[in-house]
Amino acid sequence: MNIKVNDNVLVLTGKYKGKQGKVLKTDPKANTVIVEGINLVHKHEKAKKADQTSRIVTEEAPIDVSNVEIVCPGCGKPTRVYHTVVDGKKIRIHGGVKGCGASLDKAYTKKVKGNKPAEPAQEEAPKKRTRKRTQKTEEVQE
Repeated sequence: MNIKVNDNVLVLTGKYKGKQGKVLKTDPKANTVIVEGINLVHKHEKAKKADQTSRIVTEEAPIDVSNVEIVCPGCGKPTRVYHTVVDGKKIRIHGGVKGCGASLDKAYTKKVKGNKPAEPAQEEAPKKRTRKRTQKTEEVQE
């Protein structure tokens, strides 16, 4: 499964199609994810003690992983996940033909070749070399 907790994802199908949210929980065995504010269900909760009241709770239900796609933090487009090796670790990138090459793993955002730096690097002009001259003290003649 290529989706991890705290990834920003876009829902591709269903009632919430086109909505984006943050992944709260993943379940690789069931191949599902729980996304914040997506696939909301109402559960009826019974009062367990005499001083409690029954209530209706709204919570997120799991969505199949095939119905969501990661949104690239670099360019903001939904993307398929590609893998590359950086510093001996396999990381996820926004690749392919139209991909910007940005890293989807926060620890490697600066190390990936395709990432654009936050501020463009400006070349500094070489400093002019000037010779420091000692100030001559004027001798007072009497």
